[in-house]
Amino acid sequence: MSKTTWNVDVAHSEVQFKVKHLVISTVTGFFRTFSGSASTDGDSFEDANVNFTIDVNSVDTGQPGRDEHLRNADFFEAEKYPEFSFVSTSLKKDKGDLYKLIGDLTIKGITKEVELAAEYGGTERDPWGNTKVGFEVSGTIDRKEFGVTFNSLTETGGLALGENIKILANIQLAKQA
Repeated sequence: MSKTTWNVDVAHSEVQFKVKHLVISTVTGFFRTFSGSASTDGDSFEDANVNFTIDVNSVDTGQPGRDEHLRNADFFEAEKYPEFSFVSTSLKKDKGDLYKLIGDLTIKGITKEVELAAEYGGTERDPWGNTKVGFEVSGTIDRKEFGVTFNSLTETGGLALGENIKILANIQLAKQA
């Protein structure tokens, strides 16, 4: 069976993260610059090889001061580690339109295996005849496992920032000719 390449359509995709703040609310942010691809046998995504890269400097929480703090040594060290990367090791159909996506996530030079859920949204042709597929990818990672350990205490002794980061990526892939 011939290999098919699918590239992320960045104009129709987004990468979002959420973290608890003061344990009472959630801060949502985005990474605005990213790229990725998938290689499949024909049009089947089972066992696809997925690669994804995020530009750390593109972090956007809607607060420029907070974004700059996230880029510095307290958090992402963007100057030293300008990219996050994900390389799949397995993509298996779970049930219905749900897949298990397992792979190696690298943040700040630390690589850990993560398991993400990927929900297939469908396949369509756009108005120009290009074949597109959509996936919603979600999961939770512990930021400390990747060396992102900064925190402070509240007046009551609680942690200012949650340790678990929720990831949500809505990804549209374009089939390459």
